Amino acid sequence: MTDIHTHILRAWGEKPLTAKKLLRRMDELGMEKFVILPTIGPEGPYFYSGPEEVLSFYRRHSEKVIPFCNIDPRAGDNSPETDFSFLLNKYKKDGCKGVGEITANIYMDSPLCINLFKQCGKTGLPVLFHLYNKTGGSYGLVDDIHLPRLEKVLKECPDTIFIGHAMAFWAEISGDVAEETRGGYPSGPVKSSGRLTELLKKYPNLYGDLSAGSGYNAITRFNWDVEAWKPTVISVELGMNDCVAGPDSTPLYIANMNNLVGRINKTGARPVLFTSSPHNDGSTTQLPQRIDNPAFNGGFEPVGTDSQEYENREL
Repeated sequence: MTDIHTHILRAWGEKPLTAKKLLRRMDELGMEKFVILPTIGPEGPYFYSGPEEVLSFYRRHSEKVIPFCNIDPRAGDNSPETDFSFLLNKYKKDGCKGVGEITANIYMDSPLCINLFKQCGKTGLPVLFHLYNKTGGSYGLVDDIHLPRLEKVLKECPDTIFIGHAMAFWAEISGDVAEETRGGYPSGPVKSSGRLTELLKKYPNLYGDLSAGSGYNAITRFNWDVEAWKPTVISVELGMNDCVAGPDSTPLYIANMNNLVGRINKTGARPVLFTSSPHNDGSTTQLPQRIDNPAFNGGFEPVGTDSQEYENREL
């Protein structure tokens, strides 16, 4: 399992989250790898922690750390003509796999941003950005309600991979998002498909970062996305990506599945569990660690046995 969003963080007036503490915490959580994002922007109450510090730690723990570099769109000449190619190519050569977390509190479709984004795409580095709902008051690239500026960026930079993060990004998962709520953590059901859902379907270069409270708030939707429809049967299928973490994560996987099946049982619906396809054990993929399907498939049996009913059928 990989954590895509961590920092070596030193907030004003607080104890620092050092690289050593971060590594220990990732080990405690069972993370095989984790991305470290440099903190460089002046808008937040954080001390500078740049790409060089991240790369230094990466060199000592390259088996676990995935380093990102970070560049403020205003850097250099504060001009939409600034050439970032030297920095981007240098950091890529040093091992960086992306750029971010970009937190400059300016409109995300400004010429400054477009200039940087296009060069990131040309270099082959994805961009992870923090989205905020206004200028001033905090950090993060700015967009209006319903994300018109993000769509403009996606159109103008088709060769750049974007990974969105934070409240103003994930609040748009619901169609009833409002100005009063989009800067925080909207509560209640996702009543209809939001603008973010549309953009994720439409643009293959847009992805979502599910970290922090904003991502958690967006995906904890079982009650209204499933239960609200009052189904009599709910099916759960083991996908190939569930096996990426390897056999050591099987106990955690079983525990999570038991939790999900328990929630299904409480609705009165019948849970139906599907193992992965017997015609593809994962050996045909380019990721050999995905061949651990038998361990995960085997985990389905105790989950099913602990459910209200259990019947094992071979299709």
